[in-house]
Amino acid sequence: MNDRIEKGDIVLINKSGKYYKQVGEVSEIDYNIFFVKIVLVKLGNQEENFEQKDLQLQTKKPSLQEVMASIDKIIEQVTQIPHLLTTEKVELPNRLKYLKLDIPKLDKQLIKKNFDSIDKILSATRKAHSSASFWQEIDPNLEKINWWIRTSL
Repeated sequence: MNDRIEKGDIVLINKSGKYYKQVGEVSEIDYNIFFVKIVLVKLGNQEENFEQKDLQLQTKKPSLQEVMASIDKIIEQVTQIPHLLTTEKVELPNRLKYLKLDIPKLDKQLIKKNFDSIDKILSATRKAHSSASFWQEIDPNLEKINWWIRTSL
């Protein structure tokens, strides 16, 4: 794993003090006047600056390839969802395929629109079939896609 800390990564704070051993998400990276890498970490509702040496990488932001693989996994699982309305049976796989085509273009509005539609359909379906086993595959992949969208666009 590349341990270069980047925007969107999850880090553990190793600096003693108020935030010691807390986990947060990198929201921005900058350099001070001495060219020391300063990392802005989101901790709940607030953000704090840390030097990179005070942070330990926990989880890398998903790569483009991982996001594409997650979309493929969700497409596979969608076929197992029973009782989808006919329109949703067609719309959900199509929206996932469009999302896969849109992501490399980095068109924020288009990606967000498709993802929101997918999430809305899946949320409604989850209410009706919350205990089904396919959610164990869909949910982590959906979260990975959401994480990438939130931190990459």
